[in-house]
Amino acid sequence: MQYRRLGNAGMKISAVSLGGWINYGENKIERDIAHKTVETAYEHGVNFFDLADIYGKGGAEEQMGAILKQYLRHTLVVSTKVFWPMSDDINDRGLSRKHIIESVDKSLHRLQTDYVDIYFCHRPDPETPIRETAQAMHTLIEQGKVLYWGTSEWSGAQIAEAYELCDRYGWHLPKVEQPQYSMFYRARVEQEILPATEPRGIGLVTWSPLAMGMLTGKYDDGIPSDSRFNREPWSQERYLNDANVRKVKQLKPIADELGIARSQLALAWILRKPGVSSVITGATRPAQVQENVKASEVELSAEVIARIDEILNS
Repeated sequence: MQYRRLGNAGMKISAVSLGGWINYGENKIERDIAHKTVETAYEHGVNFFDLADIYGKGGAEEQMGAILKQYLRHTLVVSTKVFWPMSDDINDRGLSRKHIIESVDKSLHRLQTDYVDIYFCHRPDPETPIRETAQAMHTLIEQGKVLYWGTSEWSGAQIAEAYELCDRYGWHLPKVEQPQYSMFYRARVEQEILPATEPRGIGLVTWSPLAMGMLTGKYDDGIPSDSRFNREPWSQERYLNDANVRKVKQLKPIADELGIARSQLALAWILRKPGVSSVITGATRPAQVQENVKASEVELSAEVIARIDEILNS
């Protein structure tokens, strides 16, 4: 496993990480398989586990926390998030100081830990000044409940504003942004986010790096009955079309030449960016973890990247 600094922070995280969005807390996979999947990730060098309070309405935090409790805390980098409504209460949502301060204690209880390594603002909150949110995050870090804070799916301008406010007032700076990024979803990150984060020493930990499985090649010949696109038809609309199927098929010879799977090629393609600290992967079984982690060892030459770009731009 390769380990990278979280932006310009001193903490290092595994280049391939495991997320709990899809599979934990909502009983989408059997608990014993989920348990073994997390253990396999840890055994193969994954130290970064990404969660959110909204995943399974706290269920993902509870399940992952119970599994991770068997490991020494200092060997783990655990993140969670705050923003989405957790109840019908008018203040149990958003990025107000009230919701942030109250939410972190609930998350820590579910995770069975005294602190989280990274606390994300899960989306920007148009009803709360960024200054209020940034100061609340500073408070949590000063209290020792959070080590680093970051943003998720914020605009480049919002990230820059948060950073500049913290720099001006001497508050703890945001150190990470979590955007969607893949071969099929790249313009926003490359044109807007990286220009805002890289100069400020903010690392990226990217989600949906395989475009919901589209980039694995599993949809080359249609939609398998046991696939995500079959279980969740809405996900087809984002990526399943003739052009994308053609491009994924054209990537296969490149992956074959390198002796890797197309999923590994897609992950390595993201990791080629120096501004990326980690790719957050999902897994429904241990074998997927074993395949994903190998992507951190893959180096793509300039010639290979050029061939990939030619396919993606066709």
